[in-house]
Amino acid sequence: MVEYRFSAENVSGKIISGVLTGDSVKEAKRKLNGILQKNQLTLKLLEKKSSYLYKVKKGGDKPITGEQKAFNKQEVVDALSKLGYEVVYVNKKLLDFVAKPPAQEIVSFVKISAELLDQKLSYGEILTLLINDTQNKTLRDALKEINNELKRGSDSQSVFLRYQSVFGKFTAYMLGLASKSGNMTEIYKATAKFLERQQEFNRSLRSALITPAVTIFVLFLAVLYYVGYIFPETAKLFLRFDIELPPMTAFTLKFSGFLTDNVIIILISVLIPAVALWQFSRTTNGKLFFHKMMLKIPIVGNLIHKTLIEVFCRVFYTLYSGSAESIEPIRIASEATGNSYFESKIKNVAIPMMIQKGIGVTEAMEASGVFTETAISRFHSGEETGTIKNTALQLANYYESETVFRLKNIIELIQIIIAMVTMVVMIALTLVSAETATIRPKTPGMSEFFINYIQNFFV
Repeated sequence: MVEYRFSAENVSGKIISGVLTGDSVKEAKRKLNGILQKNQLTLKLLEKKSSYLYKVKKGGDKPITGEQKAFNKQEVVDALSKLGYEVVYVNKKLLDFVAKPPAQEIVSFVKISAELLDQKLSYGEILTLLINDTQNKTLRDALKEINNELKRGSDSQSVFLRYQSVFGKFTAYMLGLASKSGNMTEIYKATAKFLERQQEFNRSLRSALITPAVTIFVLFLAVLYYVGYIFPETAKLFLRFDIELPPMTAFTLKFSGFLTDNVIIILISVLIPAVALWQFSRTTNGKLFFHKMMLKIPIVGNLIHKTLIEVFCRVFYTLYSGSAESIEPIRIASEATGNSYFESKIKNVAIPMMIQKGIGVTEAMEASGVFTETAISRFHSGEETGTIKNTALQLANYYESETVFRLKNIIELIQIIIAMVTMVVMIALTLVSAETATIRPKTPGMSEFFINYIQNFFV
């Protein structure tokens, strides 16, 4: 999260200051330009919040070094001087790169916080305990700043949202909301459950897709090396004696020649589309397209789709408090899925229909086209009986059980398929190699000379 402080002058000459944040420098500047144009302001000063390294000492004590975030160097100097320190130096940190904490660190923080809240500890005490025990520097610094801002009376939701880059958008929103709600413990428990489930699913999905993909890629490179280099060196020896090659050997040699003669063209034809697709996937339309295609992947797509519904239902259950306030829980639940296509359908189809036409939750969900018939049926029943909140939890638990069971079966199936593909490739290579043993020179008396030549060649 990028934070800027600006000073601007209005039409009457009055200086106005403010602070704004954005997920990136580009977004923060876009927000600032909107503020300036809307209020007819002239920008006078723009300062980005950065990290400063300092060294101070007090009397004859040993010098102390540290790091502090501020909008400029003088702020750090003034703050340290007020504390009675003699400033040795304050320098802006050259590489102000902050790595996002591992997902497990975030899960541990939320889960431990939920347990301590359940034991009736105050949130200030919990933050102090976790700051001292947290090993990850990025998370520890973020918790320190959050604790300080909350002690100054800042709005908890806006404070946590400023640290989306650390916690993630959904987690930051939920933790900020929890501090303002009357069920802080429940929201922390639900967030911890969601994060654990998300982490478990991602780990299982990586096992189901990434490991096989790497195996196939390495096998592909091995085959290319054999066909492009090892095999031709052997096969060309036969051509020197004008020996007719068997079908598989001849085809493999021609294919090898095609690869070596057109290696640059082949690399370009592979790399350019890959780079183009990667760039397209980073755009809004590209992300929508790829996230939509994810749901149509054979075998795995249906699993991903049901997991998205599970996440939606779990978050909706946590936030929903009544039919009069269903819009915001639906919006936040759609964002929590992490799928742009799913989120877009909810925000651009379901929510507008609920607001403009006043239709119910079930009808709006059905119109969005991203919910299964089972989910629609269960929500319809829950809406009729007034138990839609509990229905959402039941659906989440049902899809969790189903996806966990099916994912294990899919992983086993993919492993069998990979083993079969590897076996087929190895058999093909063995057949091609073995076929060369059937080659014999046409001219009588050449066999012994040919064999001696081959032996001398390899020696």
